[in-house]
Amino acid sequence: MIYKEFEINEEGSLPGAKLTVYIQDLYNEISIEKRPLVLLCPGGGYAYTSNREAEPIAMAFMAKGYSTAILRYSCYPAHYPTALLELGRAMLIIRENAKEWHVDEDAIVLQGCSAGGHLAANYACTWREDFFSQKLLGKSVDQEKELLRPNGLILCYPVITSGEHAHRDSFIRLLGDRYDELLEKVSLENAVNEDVPRTFMWHTYTDQSVPVENSLLFAMALKKFNINTELHIFPEGCHGLALASNITISSPEGKELVPSAQPWIDLATTWMKHYGL
Repeated sequence: MIYKEFEINEEGSLPGAKLTVYIQDLYNEISIEKRPLVLLCPGGGYAYTSNREAEPIAMAFMAKGYSTAILRYSCYPAHYPTALLELGRAMLIIRENAKEWHVDEDAIVLQGCSAGGHLAANYACTWREDFFSQKLLGKSVDQEKELLRPNGLILCYPVITSGEHAHRDSFIRLLGDRYDELLEKVSLENAVNEDVPRTFMWHTYTDQSVPVENSLLFAMALKKFNINTELHIFPEGCHGLALASNITISSPEGKELVPSAQPWIDLATTWMKHYGL
């Protein structure tokens, strides 16, 4: 395995912002020349990045044949758009090293949980904007912008809307004193466009922290642009399930153990493989 850490230092970045990559080696007895890669954005309400939604999920994808990377992006007191720029830089690092790491450059998938889902979805909606290419590439050339493109998007109980069904604390931390100015801009059901890649989403019906309406609103917005989407709503489970198994239990009562939601990782893998991701 190739294991590397890259310090991320964009405008507004805090100490500890980094990209960690876990690249599966090539072996003579395995006839695989290159692998897809999943880039993970853990949740944490833009207050921190969750350990439960980082390595355990990365290892689960690796067990299914993927290389992975985890972005520990800057959270509060860092504000928008710092984390977005860090995610763009992470994408560039992966693409610049894709050949050395045997990564399939047409199969780099963003994955995010909760507020990390908001970050991943926000990036998926805005990666083509001149803002990114100017900040990260120093130029706005359409051909160069393709380096920033994600090939797929996996959202786990994502924060999406800043409206009626918002997880309000996430937006307060993300926007700081620009809350009123930017609140509508980061309500992602209004940001979807034709450049968003095909998307896999899941949520639980009983999520009381980030209501299921967040995923429903995003899915309906994707439908308006005819973007290929798979959405699963599981009947029970609290927020922040991660793998929904005993590997990622957090509470003493084990409320994050929800067998009915555990198939999400298999469903996501089946979806990716169906579309060559």
